[in-house]
Amino acid sequence: MNKSRVIQSLLVLAGVVSLTLGAVGVVVPVLPTTPFLLLAAACFMRSSPRMYTWLIHHRWFGSHIRHYREHRAVSLPAKATALVMLWSVIGFTAACAVSAWWLRLLLGVVAVGVTIHLVRLRTLTPEMLSRGGQTPEAGEAT
Repeated sequence: MNKSRVIQSLLVLAGVVSLTLGAVGVVVPVLPTTPFLLLAAACFMRSSPRMYTWLIHHRWFGSHIRHYREHRAVSLPAKATALVMLWSVIGFTAACAVSAWWLRLLLGVVAVGVTIHLVRLRTLTPEMLSRGGQTPEAGEAT
């Protein structure tokens, strides 16, 4: 097997692992969804045009990836959902599943850090959507 096939196979594997972690991150608030989906898209763009096209047109993930790539922004409903899920799960865990004070403190620090990160991301506006944008196709540079 030549070197380029090995690299291509490793990129596909990394994309699949990233996509899996991103999907798990939808229900596990401490695990970030968007960075894993963006990493999966980047890996697929360089290794599998078919997987890249599938991902950026995916019913649930595609619009988030396209919006972030085109505008470097996240929709307000996505931010709100992420924050509600984050604080609900971490709050429940800290109140009901963890008894060690230091672990509760750590969960609080993680929740605050993720909240700051989410709030600082640009919010997708109708003007951004109306301007449109070109999503790079498979094989193009990011």
